[in-house]
Amino acid sequence: MRSYVTHLESAIDGTHLPANELHTLHKDRPIWVRYDLDAVRNAMSKDALLSRAPDLWRYRELLPPAPDDEIVTLGEGMSPVLPCPALGKHVGLSDVWMKDESQLPTGSFKSRGQALAITMAKKFGVTRVAIPTAGNAGGAMAAYAARAGMEAYVFMPDDTPAINQYECVAAGAKTFLVDGLITDCGRIIREGKDAMGWFDISTLKEPYRIEGKKTMGLELAEQFEWELPDVILYPTGGGTGLIGMWKAFAELAAIGWLNSDKMPRMVVVQSTGCCPIVRAFDAGERFAEPHEGANTIASGIRVPAAVGDFMILDAVRESGGTAIAVPEESIIDAMNLAARLEGISVCPETAACVGALETLKSQDWIQPDERVVIFNTGAMQKYPEAMAVEMQTIDKNAPIDWNKLIMK
Repeated sequence: MRSYVTHLESAIDGTHLPANELHTLHKDRPIWVRYDLDAVRNAMSKDALLSRAPDLWRYRELLPPAPDDEIVTLGEGMSPVLPCPALGKHVGLSDVWMKDESQLPTGSFKSRGQALAITMAKKFGVTRVAIPTAGNAGGAMAAYAARAGMEAYVFMPDDTPAINQYECVAAGAKTFLVDGLITDCGRIIREGKDAMGWFDISTLKEPYRIEGKKTMGLELAEQFEWELPDVILYPTGGGTGLIGMWKAFAELAAIGWLNSDKMPRMVVVQSTGCCPIVRAFDAGERFAEPHEGANTIASGIRVPAAVGDFMILDAVRESGGTAIAVPEESIIDAMNLAARLEGISVCPETAACVGALETLKSQDWIQPDERVVIFNTGAMQKYPEAMAVEMQTIDKNAPIDWNKLIMK
């Protein structure tokens, strides 16, 4: 497979770095992967995609190179884009869609980033990896590390959803609960790097998770026949997915695949319980101050400090988008609303987007006929703690009053 990667590039100061070496951060900030997009334009065509497997590796020319026999895959992608007319009607919009990442192999969008991160780590000879996680990233990393034959260490806050804990252990990762937040887990990994000899595969602390996540944007463009939506709502913690999609759209524009110059307005969605990016956006800042006392049922967006904060904020502002924090107490109701109206099992993080959709429509920030896409980043079933409901019971020996049953 020919490589179209030209170099790596520091996101903070533009320094060029060689692509054929293992990298983490540059000046404690993330690194971009850059491509010869003129060569990609000549080598790749929309028609060629039609004969390729429906997975994220169909975009090989726009991904870091790996021989077929070195790719670490569980069959990730393409996730469906589902129309949501009932939800749209509920909020007064005519063209609402949901890209359902819960259907990926590990039950969340984290499959994409870990597929690329673990593939490239394996290519560079890494045998032991470590990750701090608030939920789905740990399970995905554990699964892909197992697939690659790597030793995996996972550190997660002790109130991380139980399913996320179990799936890490089930995949053979050495899993530790930490009395603290994801930032405390990250500190433990940094402190143990020399003693343990592991490669830190944290969000944006290596270059390739962005490349995996950007396939969400490549798929979305292809699924909408190369016409991007007006608005994308994205639940944002570390922000790799939003950053990756904005990168994907720029690359598609550069190779001339988009049908128009229209770019989506990107919306960061957070909870009032943890909203450092929203606060920075509202203050007009490029870097976000850590959110003290972060606490939200949407564990995937409980990230009090994001290493790629400026990348998130740059993308939102370049797109003409916005950042919004929804009330923490509204998240579970929004999760149930989406499931009841559309039958889609949305995670609490995506439920925050449902709430944001209603608010932005009420403020006329979204117009009634605009096309809006919400990303469902994980499956509701992975969050039993957020799914507590009151159930009706029936005495098997008692006669049933069918009229009362209908009333219920």
